[in-house]
Amino acid sequence: MQLTHEENQFERKTFPITLVCDHIYFQQNIGSLFRISEAFGVENIIFLGKDIPLTPRKINKTSRSTHLYVPHQIIEETSELITYLLENKFEIIALEITNNSKPLKEIIIPENKKIAVLIGSEINGVSDELLKISNQIVHINMFGKNSSMNVSQATSVILYELTS
Repeated sequence: MQLTHEENQFERKTFPITLVCDHIYFQQNIGSLFRISEAFGVENIIFLGKDIPLTPRKINKTSRSTHLYVPHQIIEETSELITYLLENKFEIIALEITNNSKPLKEIIIPENKKIAVLIGSEINGVSDELLKISNQIVHINMFGKNSSMNVSQATSVILYELTS
């Protein structure tokens, strides 16, 4: 018999993970990112960019109201975000395919350190400015002809890896 949300036995837990969304504007993705962040106990979401469409009516369909529970903020300027991440001593992990990225299964998860997971825009990925300050750049091995996946799906994979 399928359990209801109230009946499941999952432990409620929050991890010291901040999800950093680099110029993500598609409302369905934003809603999905709230939902997956809530499911995996993400502490905070930072949306980088101007005019991020956080209209509850538009994102609620995919967020399933989780945007009401996951702390989040908008930082408009990349330089301001970089200062915030460096001053707060985050382990900065970018999810991107680059010439020096390593497979996600090789990620090094530091103990007792806050983690910032950088995910990139639907069009351009993680910016070069953010890749430069990253402590680790990881990619998800894929075996089909396509070399990318939807940002919310990819976020699900890395959050599972970080929290399991």
